[in-house]
Formats: sequence, C-alpha cells, structure tokens
Amino acid sequence: MKQTKKKNKDVQISIKMDPELRNQFMELAESMDRPAAQIIRELMRSFIACRKMPNAETIAAIEAVENGDVKTYDNTTDLYHQLGI
Repeated sequence: MKQTKKKNKDVQISIKMDPELRNQFMELAESMDRPAAQIIRELMRSFIACRKMPNAETIAAIEAVENGDVKTYDNTTDLYHQLGI
C-alpha cells in the first residue's frame, strides 16, 4: 500500500514587535471577529502575490478589495482563491 506524506501546516513564526502595535492589532482583529492568525496569513499571501509580478488587472483587483471598493469578493482570501493564489 502506497503511503502519502502528510504536509505539516502547523508551523509557527515568532516575531518581536512593539507591544502597542500588537495590542492595537489584536483589538482590531477581535472587533472584526477574525482570528489574528487568519489576518496574518492574508497579509503574507498579499505580500507574496504583490511581489510575483502580477499583471495590472490583478494588482488593481487586490487594491480594490483591500480598499473595500469591490463587492465581488468578500475579502482578500476570497480574491486569492478566485485568482488561484
């Protein structure tokens, strides 16, 4: 029987930051009823996507979603999913 390797998705990153920045971020995430880790993952995906030389249409779509100008996507995660990122 062929065994498949299970991908470990439970990797952690430890960073140092100003406590005030962390507190503001955590308060805002909580006020949006969103896990902080989910927001960090979205920020990381956005950072990666913007540096992979996306075309002008993709950049415009990402910026529109981040600015709340587009109602086609619920959030950047939905946009990335739709774009296959």
